[in-house]
Amino acid sequence: MILYNTLGGTRQEFVPHEEGKVKMYTCGPTVYHYAHIGNLRTYIMEDVLEKYLRYAGYDVLRVMNITDVGHLSSDADTGEDKMLAGAKREHKSVLEIADFYTKAFFSDAEKLNIKKPDVIEPATHCIPEFIEMVSRLIDKGYAYLAGGNVYFDTSKLDNYYVFGNMNEEELQVGVREDVGEDENKRNKTDFVLWFTKSKFDDQELKWESPWGYGYPGWHIECSAISIKHAGEYLDIHCGGVDNAFPHHTNEIAQSEAYLGHKWCNYWFHVLHLLDKRGKMSKSKGGFLTVSLLEEKGYDPLAYRFFCLQSHYRKPLVFSFENLDNCVQAYNKLVARIAKLNADGAPDLEAAKKYQDSFREALDNDLNTSLAVTALYDVLKGDINDATKLYLIKDFDRVLSLGLIEAAEKKTADATADVDVAKIEALIAKRGEARANRDWATADAIRDELKAMHIIIKDSKDGVTWEVEQ
Repeated sequence: MILYNTLGGTRQEFVPHEEGKVKMYTCGPTVYHYAHIGNLRTYIMEDVLEKYLRYAGYDVLRVMNITDVGHLSSDADTGEDKMLAGAKREHKSVLEIADFYTKAFFSDAEKLNIKKPDVIEPATHCIPEFIEMVSRLIDKGYAYLAGGNVYFDTSKLDNYYVFGNMNEEELQVGVREDVGEDENKRNKTDFVLWFTKSKFDDQELKWESPWGYGYPGWHIECSAISIKHAGEYLDIHCGGVDNAFPHHTNEIAQSEAYLGHKWCNYWFHVLHLLDKRGKMSKSKGGFLTVSLLEEKGYDPLAYRFFCLQSHYRKPLVFSFENLDNCVQAYNKLVARIAKLNADGAPDLEAAKKYQDSFREALDNDLNTSLAVTALYDVLKGDINDATKLYLIKDFDRVLSLGLIEAAEKKTADATADVDVAKIEALIAKRGEARANRDWATADAIRDELKAMHIIIKDSKDGVTWEVEQ
């Protein structure tokens, strides 16, 4: 399998640290508001990656955090805690906000057929781990106390900007209008590991620490939670591309300083979902959620299908026109599957070439659009229906488009209002007419059934019927 590794900016063969096993970490949501569909594009692509690794035979451990404290309104450790901002907005406690939006996130994920990670850990459950990690960084000379806060000293590193496409001048604190200078820092790129009461005195969640009553910085959370559950060596770290700097850059700095060796070999970043205003974000307001799509009549799985038809390393442009086109394609796909006859046995030997094509697509840097093409090739293939259904089920272990379930529902809905007794009676009457060589009556009954949108098929085994799709 070839993956594009953001760390180094090249396509590389994926080789896990331990043969046959993959340890994978996903940056989870900051649960101060609903996830928008741009956020969820990242989780969909991470879900496909995890499921394909399992499909390919790996034993996968996937860990994800829930950020319920410490994520400030600027990624550069300035501004108000996002959780506190959410609590003020809705006149609730931070923990109430966290509980509500955590449940909302997993509800959206379930609608999109996104599998829950093996380990889900809220940041507020790991305060002792954060304190231990910060303490060791201080002991090793990588962190210092200033103005009541603990900072990581980036000058101790040979190379802080590990993602080579980052321009140091563009990233310096103070360049963007929304980022203020922190005078406590020794270096402009230093970042906070632990805040104390010297800053944000209205912070609701605080804990005792060796440096005072306070709370963790955002960046320390993912490192400590990953190391706690996945150990010292991580194979794949996932997230949106906007997390590459500073969040993932800071994770690498503190994790490798703490451990004393390389931490994670592969970095998997998903590019932005764009709308007519550019990158979709909560700060712009009016963002789209799964619930809003449902209110407009869209099946969430149609949005998943929309995401899979573009490569994860390309920006994806969202419009309702584009989504409508995808809905039509999805519905046609389901209708074609609904017409397949499950009778008989699949030809597993004939199926292999289609499975090879599917694997080849996903081995090529998770090319989901080619994987979807492989699905269409199955439907067009010169193989029996049972084999086609076998392959669709097989591919949907990764794509998770709910195709078989949707096809079964379509068939059930089509037959829900059908008068089965009347149809069976007409078919029996037609059988009698055919036995008596009364072809005119038999043809008239066939036409009557067709007018009812019932298609009949004669075979040596008898007569079958189905509702016309």
